[in-house]
Amino acid sequence: MITEQTLLDWLRDPAYKPMTYQELEKHFEIRDALEFKDLIKLLNALEQDGKIIMTNGERYGVPERLDLLRGRLQAHAKGFAFLIPDDKEHPDVYINANDLKSAMNGDTVLAKVTSQSPAGGKLEGVVVSIVNRAVTQIVGVFQGHEAYGFVLPDDKRINRDIFVPKHAFGGAVDGDKVVAKIVSYPEGKSAAEGAVIEILGHKDDPGVDILSIIRKHQLPEGFPEEVLAEAEQAPDSITEEEIVSQGRRDLRGKNIVTIDGEDAKDLDDAVNVELLPNGHFRLGVHIADVGYYVRENSELDKEAYSRGCSVYLVDRVIPMIPHRLSNGICSLNPQVDRLTLSCEMEFDEQMKVVSHDVFTSVIKTKERMTYSNVRKILEEEDPELMERYSELVGDFRLMKELALKLRGRRMKRGAVDFDFVESKVILDESGKPIDIVKRERSIAEQIIEEFMLAANETVAEHFYWLKVPFLYRIHENPDPEKLQNFMAFAANFGHHVKGRGNDIHPRALQNLLEDIQGTKEQTVISTMMLRSMKQAKYAAETSGHFGLAAEYYSHFTSPIRRYPDLAIHRVIREVIENKNVLSDKRQEYLAARMPDIAQQSSERERVAVEAERDTDQLKKAEFMLDKVGEDFDGIISSVTSFGMFIELENTVEGLIRLSSLSDDYYHFDESSMSLIGERTSNVYRIGDDIKIRVARVNMDDHTIDFELPDMKPRREGNRGGGFGGRGGAGRKGGAPAREGGATRGGRGAAKGSGGERGSKAGAGKGAGAVPASRVTSAGGRKRGGKGGAVHANAERSRTVAGDNSEATRVNNVGAAESASPASSSEGRESKGGKRGIHANPKRSREGVGGKYGDPNRKGFAFGSGKGGYGAAPSSGGDTYISPNSSAGRRKKTSENGVFIGEGATRGRNAGGSGAGKPAGENSGTPGEGGRKRKKKTKGEANNSTAGFVRKNQ
Repeated sequence: MITEQTLLDWLRDPAYKPMTYQELEKHFEIRDALEFKDLIKLLNALEQDGKIIMTNGERYGVPERLDLLRGRLQAHAKGFAFLIPDDKEHPDVYINANDLKSAMNGDTVLAKVTSQSPAGGKLEGVVVSIVNRAVTQIVGVFQGHEAYGFVLPDDKRINRDIFVPKHAFGGAVDGDKVVAKIVSYPEGKSAAEGAVIEILGHKDDPGVDILSIIRKHQLPEGFPEEVLAEAEQAPDSITEEEIVSQGRRDLRGKNIVTIDGEDAKDLDDAVNVELLPNGHFRLGVHIADVGYYVRENSELDKEAYSRGCSVYLVDRVIPMIPHRLSNGICSLNPQVDRLTLSCEMEFDEQMKVVSHDVFTSVIKTKERMTYSNVRKILEEEDPELMERYSELVGDFRLMKELALKLRGRRMKRGAVDFDFVESKVILDESGKPIDIVKRERSIAEQIIEEFMLAANETVAEHFYWLKVPFLYRIHENPDPEKLQNFMAFAANFGHHVKGRGNDIHPRALQNLLEDIQGTKEQTVISTMMLRSMKQAKYAAETSGHFGLAAEYYSHFTSPIRRYPDLAIHRVIREVIENKNVLSDKRQEYLAARMPDIAQQSSERERVAVEAERDTDQLKKAEFMLDKVGEDFDGIISSVTSFGMFIELENTVEGLIRLSSLSDDYYHFDESSMSLIGERTSNVYRIGDDIKIRVARVNMDDHTIDFELPDMKPRREGNRGGGFGGRGGAGRKGGAPAREGGATRGGRGAAKGSGGERGSKAGAGKGAGAVPASRVTSAGGRKRGGKGGAVHANAERSRTVAGDNSEATRVNNVGAAESASPASSSEGRESKGGKRGIHANPKRSREGVGGKYGDPNRKGFAFGSGKGGYGAAPSSGGDTYISPNSSAGRRKKTSENGVFIGEGATRGRNAGGSGAGKPAGENSGTPGEGGRKRKKKTKGEANNSTAGFVRKNQ
């Protein structure tokens, strides 16, 4: 029988020339009718998936041999998109809005590269065909008219409203939040057509906001009846017969405990530590044997695979498996027998694993401990708790000693350990946010973090050498160019990293993190480092974990809430039961299955991160509604060409727009990440402390605008030069910058805008409008999550570069993971916690289409005309404006939407030779009349930005 891989290998062979199905039949020597039928089915299936193409001559070939690229589309709120090729070695391709051929965000498409910038630079292309539609329904606000209606999508990456004919209203009225099914997709200038299939309620009704996010990401809520029926068949307890018949090792006499958050109900890991006579430590990590109850290919398994992981929203948890299992027989509740998979490790004085064993077991945990109680015992020696848990106090002290030694060894070998502050939004019974509290990362969290990391590494290496199909958590080395850019950035603060490009060892990065500990630039440099890294993901082959400086790494410790853990649990038990040997047939089946599981799990993890971030930002914005007009202290967390982001003490983040800095004209210096005043020389630099006032909160976009208190208007008279005529020598840019501030536009194109820079800014002599070419459009530098990717090891960790993982269970989107381009998060708030806002899972394109004007800010849209940072403050929707702000004044914008104000005042010889000419060509300089201005060097325009605001009358 011809397999998919066999066929694809032949079509990719250099000697292959496009063949018809008859020629393929002859080549593979097919003589059986059934086998021929299978070949035709395989060809049709591969063609439907876009993996092969049939030419006009009915000959088959693979896309890459026909100059086509297959990949996933990542759309931007401004209309353009990037093709993320399936071939990970191929660079991304920018696609203009006019070349999308009705494709929408997330669609799998075939595209053709049409041009490449000089010196092998950025690629541009067009969509040739759409292989698979990712968006089949839209969540948005219904806007009804007499004979028709529109759905205004919540997802700003869908930048066209959905037309709804009157017969498809489904009972929706103006202002309802609805779910609309797409009936026909957009073609040319025509909008997509849809039909309302669900009314969630009025957009302002309590609970509709979170429900909208759930529908937007198409997250499941309840379980199908057949899944619940299977769950009901699970027993409430285990029997001695089960234990004996399966040959499980009995560990019920050991001092085994669980340590989790106060509100955790699904306890899937337990630990114990012993000091051996030879001075070595024996660590036992015991994980619920979920795979024993969730059998392969059962309805429970299919549903778990589809969900991929549990999703921890700000007000609820959407579990991967039903509570009947997760909180019942699979939860390691205290004082009851539970079936587990155990990994025992013996550590010598240097914390090297000198022996280990992975086996099936049965345990009975002594106590259900909480992080806070363990912390009080170890750090405060709370008398009441010391007495209550007197039998375990010695064990906790051993755990602390071992955990600190394991951490020390991990840091010594070069693991990158980010220490970002995480927060939790506290809601009242009605779902209204009443407080935002920071999450602690005490010694108790560190104990679990280190123990989970150790178990994950040991299990990964053990099964790697057994040569059985397995799932690994990988974190690839950073992109050399991004790393070089980060090193240059760190050098601006006086910090230098040893090495160059891919030669940099993670230890050098960890040294830098240690050097900046406690400094005001700590958060900033940590965030930029995180963005320079790749995102951690699942794979069927191991390639190491850069952030953890680990050669082998897997996710073994959370099978209740992560499908990869559940999948390898089955492999582990099967290998153990078969004496470390799998049949050839089983080996082949698992080898074919693992890549699919890895891809599905990685994709579902990204969806979960986005949903968690959306709900977190929603409730933080709602929390600040009644704070409009109040002053707060904060820190400049990012500086962009369109303003600066400020993070408050409670982790809420907002934007001070460049246009609101009215005391001077400010230029953006990308190398130092600062805004520099032209006249006053005021400098706003990333990492600086700053006092702000909450100006407005936009609940439609979940964005917050800040302003500086007592900002004085700038003095226009000192600014010389006559600005008139066209706004600069800009031209239509090509692709906008997607990350890190990279510019894809033409010479003079606005950074990250992808639009026109030299649009008319005003016509008049001398005192014409400020040249648009002076304003860098929003989108210059990408902003990602701070934490990095959490989802990787989502274990319980803060951000451990690349796999924040097992570290605190705090869904931190930590290093390298979700959040930013770079890291991977391996940490996740274990039970019911949230993953940090900061992570940027995706290959640095996370920002495409988000609310923040910064491409790195995933999920934020900018400059879209629909609100969001980077666009002028929205006048519609639920926007709350400070009485002290200037939002009520009429604002003037250029054709490309950049706020330019009313125009600068004329200089001394404004009407001279510079009048009416493009800015920068013959404009006068202050005090020098019409003298020709020094020509800017190449690239200079990309590094400076001036914001112009309305002149005070």
